[in-house]
Amino acid sequence: MDNKLGNPQKTIEIIQKYQFAFQKRFGQNFLIDPHVLDKIIRAAEVTKEDCVLEIGPGIGTMTQYLAEAAGRVVAVEIDSNLIPILNETLKDYQNVTIINDDILKVDIPRLAQEYNGGRPVKVVANLPYYITTPIIMGLFEGEVPLDSITVMVQKEVADRMKVGPGSKDYGALSLAVQYYAQPYLVANVPPNCFIPRPGVGSAVIRLTRHKEPPVQADDPKLMFRLIRASFNQRRKTLQNGLSNSPELSFTKEQIAAGIESLGLSPSVRGEALSLEQFAALSNYFTRNNLQLQMERGG
Repeated sequence: MDNKLGNPQKTIEIIQKYQFAFQKRFGQNFLIDPHVLDKIIRAAEVTKEDCVLEIGPGIGTMTQYLAEAAGRVVAVEIDSNLIPILNETLKDYQNVTIINDDILKVDIPRLAQEYNGGRPVKVVANLPYYITTPIIMGLFEGEVPLDSITVMVQKEVADRMKVGPGSKDYGALSLAVQYYAQPYLVANVPPNCFIPRPGVGSAVIRLTRHKEPPVQADDPKLMFRLIRASFNQRRKTLQNGLSNSPELSFTKEQIAAGIESLGLSPSVRGEALSLEQFAALSNYFTRNNLQLQMERGG
């Protein structure tokens, strides 16, 4: 179908027709490469059985591809100027619902209940780069019934999601994503695949939700407090990072004992620890909770 928006001429025609002005504050870069669009749909493994949540449909380019592959598509767009355009570009697709709202304020579990009977949805999106992390973490932490998330993100963010200990890209995002999902890099995407061209390289990454977390943390919230504290001051040792954190109230001695319980040196840095080791450290504190509270005078 030549009218599909993956065709750059068609995209330009629509933008000119509506005199659409790109909003930098919404991080708008529209995809104009049909090969990349096909790759995203294939990687997301969208079928007629699926309900897909699309975040930031723009003018509806990827939405058209999703509508042809999925049973239902719910597209959430923050920019009200795009709604008349979406109403035109998606008018032939009866299985698409457009919602004009901020995805960070949307009750996604309610959407999943309303449009998919509470069954897991697939998220597919060309994400605004400035809020990629809050969106992904909101999906994982918000008890959203999720099958997978297949998204276009900044290349350096995709690299961060999939690396392990010891890499300069390894950090709190790597550990959070890997606790909830299995990351798989689908493709790198150069700037010339977008209008307007972004100033950075992009990548498509698929995050397949774990049925069960790969590590057993008695208190996942405490584990993530430890992770955040250890990466907030990367140059410091793990012991100093945890001691200086306002989110933690363990004494230096307790922290030293926790690190020692892992068989690690007191001078180890947080970036050297795996997800398993952070879970073990967290469990050391929770399982010695009574003793620690007594030492704190509790």
